[in-house]
Amino acid sequence: MKTLTKLAAVIARHVTSDGFHATPIERVTLIQSSTVTLPIPNVFRPQLCLVVQGHKEVKVGERVFRYSPGRYGIVTHDLPATGQVIEATPDKPYLCLYLDFDPVTLGNLALRVPPPGAPSPPIGKTVSDAGTALLEATLRLVRLLDDPAALPVLGPLAEQEILYHLLAGPDGARMRHITFSQGRVALVGRAIAWIGKNFRERFSIEQLAAEVGMSPSSLHEHFRSVTAMSPLQFQKQLRLQNARSLMLVEDIDVTTAAFCVGYESPSQFSREYRRHFGEPPARDIARLRASAGLAVVV
Repeated sequence: MKTLTKLAAVIARHVTSDGFHATPIERVTLIQSSTVTLPIPNVFRPQLCLVVQGHKEVKVGERVFRYSPGRYGIVTHDLPATGQVIEATPDKPYLCLYLDFDPVTLGNLALRVPPPGAPSPPIGKTVSDAGTALLEATLRLVRLLDDPAALPVLGPLAEQEILYHLLAGPDGARMRHITFSQGRVALVGRAIAWIGKNFRERFSIEQLAAEVGMSPSSLHEHFRSVTAMSPLQFQKQLRLQNARSLMLVEDIDVTTAAFCVGYESPSQFSREYRRHFGEPPARDIARLRASAGLAVVV
């Protein structure tokens, strides 16, 4: 708990308001929210997310991952998910650190770290308790924000120390999925990337399987094991999240947004949007705009 308190103090010194805060440390972002938030969809990149203060929930498919202070999550593939801060106050805001994974750095280090004995399921996200060594390594990294002269030299070393503890810890086997260039999990990664580029277009499981060199049944099974959803559910989430962003940020009307993300029927879009977000598109966007202070991506 002492380490978490010190981490919170350092992060609080370097965030000036709610939201995302880029840092001079490459691939490190700090997040603050002084209030609870609405459930906000996002596509999570391969990264470490360490919650230092406050609580949040992230939903991937039908699975719910809960974070509390000192818990971390890792994402091994791009995943559409919905996040929500569920405990935060102005006096004790939600504080979080993201470290995006560099596959080259991670791959080189993985060659030197003995793999754990037991394999882990390839699900693309998990949440675990951070041990003392991982928390202390993270503290050493963020303290470099107060020492810019040392950052270029010590920053890469501190990052490698964090990656070492992840690779050597209970999620080490899962972390190695990020570095794989062969095998079924890698093929699922290619399928995820393909859908990300082509989610506006119609496609079949057979077409996607042919694109990545898998049988349709194998693709469906392993895709679900990694993402907790089917390829078509994955596509639907990307479409709905992209449409929501277009309406909220670019002020595009419902029908135009539906067509922009690949829907041929605005009524079908509205039905699926309401099923996913709980309200019809226009009402949902109005609610988000009225609660702009809560709409923090987590």
